[in-house]
Amino acid sequence: MDGQTDTATTPGPEVRRTVTATDADVICELEKRRFETIVERDFHGFADLAHPELAYTHSSGTLDTLDSFIEKCESTYYAYHRIDHLVESVTVVGDTAVVIGEMRVDMTAGGTRRELVNRSLGVWARVDGTWRFLAHQATAKR
Repeated sequence: MDGQTDTATTPGPEVRRTVTATDADVICELEKRRFETIVERDFHGFADLAHPELAYTHSSGTLDTLDSFIEKCESTYYAYHRIDHLVESVTVVGDTAVVIGEMRVDMTAGGTRRELVNRSLGVWARVDGTWRFLAHQATAKR
């Protein structure tokens, strides 16, 4: 983000809150780190970023928990060779951040090498002052 101030609506009638670019900047950096940890096979680092109740929905429709996603990555069922992720927007409302982006992924899934182009939605929740990765939804672009 470029130091802009984003405006987000908070719950309640006609209440608006200014969200500093700092929140959006932090989320953009966390998004970068989460994809780096996956490609670098730093699954401990990925788990440190994630909320224990992570819901990770792949473009195939497969839903993983934090544990099942890490298990599949450690076993190389999923092997991520490259992930290019473009953040298009970050919306912060209270202690929740929603990231909309586009992903270009070079990966192996179940032994098959794949090149994917997906729209992505990431959700981060601030828990006790720390942002945690809560949900991911990838949708194949056609």
